[in-house]
Amino acid sequence: MRVLYGVQATGNGHITRARVMAPALVRAGVEVDYLFSGRPADQLFNMEPFGDYQTRQGLTFVQRDGQVKVLETLRKNNPLRCWKDAGELDLSGYDRVITDFEPVTAWAAKRQKVPSVGIAHQYALCYPIPGHNYHLLSRLIQLFAPVDTAIGVHWHHFDYPVLPPLIQPPLFEPTVEADKVLVYLPLNPVPELEVRFSVFEDHRFYIYCGIDEPYQRGNLYFMPFSREGFQQDLSSCSGVVTHCGFGLISEALQCGKKVFSMPIKGQVEQLSNAHVLAKLGLATIAKDYDESLLLSWLALDQPEPRVTPDVASHLAAWIANNCCESPAELAKRLWQQDIASV
Repeated sequence: MRVLYGVQATGNGHITRARVMAPALVRAGVEVDYLFSGRPADQLFNMEPFGDYQTRQGLTFVQRDGQVKVLETLRKNNPLRCWKDAGELDLSGYDRVITDFEPVTAWAAKRQKVPSVGIAHQYALCYPIPGHNYHLLSRLIQLFAPVDTAIGVHWHHFDYPVLPPLIQPPLFEPTVEADKVLVYLPLNPVPELEVRFSVFEDHRFYIYCGIDEPYQRGNLYFMPFSREGFQQDLSSCSGVVTHCGFGLISEALQCGKKVFSMPIKGQVEQLSNAHVLAKLGLATIAKDYDESLLLSWLALDQPEPRVTPDVASHLAAWIANNCCESPAELAKRLWQQDIASV
């Protein structure tokens, strides 16, 4: 079987999911080519697992200072270019298209009548998951990246055919350095982060941001983006301060790290995630930065790690078997393995 796998590259969570799926698909005997859109090619990093991948402009969101910039998003995107790229993408020779919320491959599959599967957190929001208007959002999701079969992932199934988080096991054995905190707030400027975290002198904050070389300023350790370095710091920290993206929070919960989360304003998916995290008691949620709330969070005990099944291997085998099992049956089987999360 030969598959084209489209990945939305606006956020790192989509790419991380593809990194987890890549070796699983190889083990299942599926031949895969990759296409990424939503980010300039020169801003992609650690892309070795994807071989000779393609890129397109696609569609994206402009996010800065902790919120979606609506007017800049509208100015930056070019839907006609996306439509043209989808029409020119040759899918002959492919048995199926997989899309992680990537619009060019999704629309190419729809227009050329190639079977398509969507594997992404966003597709879970096509169901009445708490915290969003699913009637509207499900239509927008299928407009953005339409698929024949939608496979969503989430922290709970809520009695819908949604799978557990699609993440890899920890790269490093989780430990806890009580005073170490990992910070991933890429939309916030560095000077702002310095002011926020320098006041907590009893803690060390490892802040990942768009710099070339690491440097230290008091109790703050500024780190350039690095998949391996990030995973090392995630494995040894006591907690994570981040927005409400699905991938990183899933990895943090798997490692037994407490989470302090500030959803991006205007980002419907993150607002829904914040609602679910609060409902399940999995994180401390702050609509805006709150120093006193962060101080209280720093004093919290460590949560128990959340066991996550090998979703990637099951999904890869399901794809290799022509997706014969229904998503509902697949979901039921996987959640039965994930006793700690039900």
